[in-house]
Amino acid sequence: MNKVLIIYTGGTIGMDCNTKTGALEPLQFDKLSAKMPELAQMPTAIEVYQFAPPIDSSDITPSQWSQLVRVITDNYDGYDGFVVLHGTDTMAFTASALSFMLENLTKPVVLTGSQVPIGHLRTDGKENLITSIEIALAKHADGLPMVPEVCIYFNGRLLRGNRSTKVNADGFNAFDSFNYPHLADAGINIVYHEEYIMRPDYGKPMTPHFDLDPNVVIFTLFPGIQDNVVRHALDVPELRSIVMRSYGSGNAPQRPCLMDMLCDASSRGINIVNISQCAEGTVEMERYDTGYQLKNARVISGYDSTVESAVTKLMYLQGKYSDPEVVREKMSQNLRGEISL
Repeated sequence: MNKVLIIYTGGTIGMDCNTKTGALEPLQFDKLSAKMPELAQMPTAIEVYQFAPPIDSSDITPSQWSQLVRVITDNYDGYDGFVVLHGTDTMAFTASALSFMLENLTKPVVLTGSQVPIGHLRTDGKENLITSIEIALAKHADGLPMVPEVCIYFNGRLLRGNRSTKVNADGFNAFDSFNYPHLADAGINIVYHEEYIMRPDYGKPMTPHFDLDPNVVIFTLFPGIQDNVVRHALDVPELRSIVMRSYGSGNAPQRPCLMDMLCDASSRGINIVNISQCAEGTVEMERYDTGYQLKNARVISGYDSTVESAVTKLMYLQGKYSDPEVVREKMSQNLRGEISL
């Protein structure tokens, strides 16, 4: 087909200065594309679906992730691949969510954006968008896509979406995946690292999922954290799970009161997933006694998951299963290449 669908949600790539306030505001895609005549030179058919109105990525919600899945599903057979233009602040959350919601994905879904609006002289948006389109169209000699995954392309790096995190607010190297190698690196040529790219079952269809349950909270341990703060976080009536950012390889204070609260929450069906505050490395709760006590409290290892992936995986599983024990079991499985076991 040699045909790609650009899904424009908004973000810095499509912003321009408000002449009155000087602040950046979203543009409609026709104004964005007018600033990028290079699109007309690409040897492919490009069509666009636009969110109306465009949204700032800080306003993204699970319902808009479901909308993205619906757009991809409704257009799945008509395109070789999909490019999602998205703001950088929550791009890793969206990429992680889509990876779980698009089961057995057989076509590329590439998220990209920019740190500088595409109409500015020093924009990074043009290269990011053009290369993302090339990746969405790239195929093996047998006609199968090179990267049938949800991924993020930014500043020469193609990353697995549910392994990515934003690491730089000011530089062009805005994203990285510390616990998983790049899927490709783009210089003069695009070099694909095929040994790290997932292969779906092409004999089965892509299965979309639209239901998410966002009753999840993230809390970060720190020296001096008060028991009453933890207690209030655990006592929210609708709460179904917690992503707990612990120290090092999965350690936490050994205070009996804290452990009792975690045990009580687990007994009430609240799943507590332990991930490290460190950007690189994995949770090993058997390594030190402080981590072993968490394991005895039925805290689940998040292994080397990013916080974005852990949160959206819980939302996906809670939307699919009402039984917390099933969610617990599935959190320990590698569903979409999001953790290393």
